[in-house]
Amino acid sequence: MTAAVYAARKRMNAVLVTKEVGGQVMWTMDIENYMGYQFITGPELIAKFEEQVRQFPLKIKYEEVNRLIVKDDGTFTVVSAEREYHSKTVIIASGKRPKRLGVPGEEEFAGRGVSYCATCDGPLFAGKNVAVIGGGNSALQAAIELSQVADKVYLVARNNYNADPIVVEKLKKSNNIVELSGDTKGIQGSQSVEKLIIASLDSREETDLPVQGVFVEIGLMPNSEYCDGVVKLNDGGEIVTDCRTRTKIPGLFAAGDVTNGPDKQIVIAAGDGAKAALVAYEYLLHKRPHCG
Repeated sequence: MTAAVYAARKRMNAVLVTKEVGGQVMWTMDIENYMGYQFITGPELIAKFEEQVRQFPLKIKYEEVNRLIVKDDGTFTVVSAEREYHSKTVIIASGKRPKRLGVPGEEEFAGRGVSYCATCDGPLFAGKNVAVIGGGNSALQAAIELSQVADKVYLVARNNYNADPIVVEKLKKSNNIVELSGDTKGIQGSQSVEKLIIASLDSREETDLPVQGVFVEIGLMPNSEYCDGVVKLNDGGEIVTDCRTRTKIPGLFAAGDVTNGPDKQIVIAAGDGAKAALVAYEYLLHKRPHCG
């Protein structure tokens, strides 16, 4: 959305093609490090972003992109399920999505107790027992958020927490979060989730946790499949860019969490989007070849 605003301000003929508005920010309840807001929720911040985008005469198409083609003349074709778009430049800013556990019952109970968004689905589990799987910032924040509505929250981590100290401190202050160490082996139930099965890391002994909800927070994977084989990806599937958001392909830029940038923060992603639009404008203005 930031790239779209900057492109519109430069009077570029741009179209924003997106499956949805908001991405990961919509899953975040408490944001305390985005400049200008001492505290704001993710949905509130995205509403402000969207309001600003709609101030410009920008075309927005709600479609999922499934293929990117680089043509022989150096232009691009972006293919969605509905149509094709032809352009001289492309900014890829498709972000990331939650990783799956890959255990029995996960797919079966998705939407029936298995969730990947505590902010979205947490209120549905008021007064119930839930489990959060993961040990990073997102997992701990999800456990803290859920502790305010759920009766009991099991936080299941395989390794030591990989989270900011301030988040760990907040976690320790809660009196209804039970911290456990183990591997997730499966999710079971009848019509909806009824228990989570975990195994001890040492003895491998299995334990059944009586829960009605399982929140998976084990990391993210980039939405880059549609450009695999077109642009260089690292081992994690992230698009490789230089410090000016340029890829190895002239006219193709990438911004935010879909790239190999070292820090995944909202303010950095927004900055990347602004930078990408400005660099794309410069590219169109001068059509100079570059080294990515």
